[in-house]
Amino acid sequence: MTSIEKAFIIIRVGIITSQKIITFYEKYKAIDVTFSKEIIQVTGLVTQQVHLKCGSDFWPCVLYSSSFQGAKVVASTKSGLINKLQATNNSVSLRFCFKSSDHEAPVTFFVSARVAGYSPYGGSEDVALFNLQYTQRPPDVLIEIVGRVLDANVNSAKRKDERINLVPDTIRKLKIIAKEAAVFIQGVPRRCMLRDVSFSGAKIIMVGVAKFLVDREAGLRIDFEDPRESFLIKGMFVRSETVEGRKELIALAIEFTGPVPMGYKVRLNEYFGLKSDLKGDSSVSEMPAPPPPEKPKPPPPAESKPPAGAAAGNKE
Repeated sequence: MTSIEKAFIIIRVGIITSQKIITFYEKYKAIDVTFSKEIIQVTGLVTQQVHLKCGSDFWPCVLYSSSFQGAKVVASTKSGLINKLQATNNSVSLRFCFKSSDHEAPVTFFVSARVAGYSPYGGSEDVALFNLQYTQRPPDVLIEIVGRVLDANVNSAKRKDERINLVPDTIRKLKIIAKEAAVFIQGVPRRCMLRDVSFSGAKIIMVGVAKFLVDREAGLRIDFEDPRESFLIKGMFVRSETVEGRKELIALAIEFTGPVPMGYKVRLNEYFGLKSDLKGDSSVSEMPAPPPPEKPKPPPPAESKPPAGAAAGNKE
């Protein structure tokens, strides 16, 4: 690869990232993401490093939720924070900290805000839920991290039945370790082969008898890499198909019935996003467009008939 090609790729990736951030901000700026245990794991939030800065002092706090316009944090009211807020006219900075897959050190940044109000939290007089309103647009890194979660949640509903056939190229882009997977039937793991996946289900191939498996509950485990993680998703076998030339094998469609992990949604959504971003790139295989319809040909000229006299003369 030449230096010009490398530069082109870097510029292209930068444009794609900027476009995504703009899209995320415009679509989701007012939507709150609650930082549950699952969201903390997906985003890589380092909870011990989240602090509220007021003046030159720091107070530990718990990030309850955040949008691109504000956040809610839980903090102690018995630590002098209330008096400090009065002294600074409710001006604060919220310190975020996220793990980074690209760097060993976590990503840390501040967002300026004002405290719009607070109320007792969990029935305690010592702890309060503080409502923060950002005074400026947050850094792109926060928009990207939170936007990935929001976008995956929205698209998992919009594209829930859109299936991804697992060929070598899609396996690589999805970062699935292998087509070989495990399906748990009554708690017993059985080996299977993944054929396709979607937000709402999957299709597998395994050894078995269809009449003993259809309409039974199952759990499908799919292993991903970069970073390494596994998802066990509860579902049910809803239909079966034969596998041509292999009487001992059956293809089974699984419909997910349990909660679909957010990490799984993000993985699939990023694949669809990559496919959309690189549309038209030679590295993405697309079905060739059908040839344009042929223009109708003009009708052939009508045959000229000889005059009657000439025909009679020919007979002679």
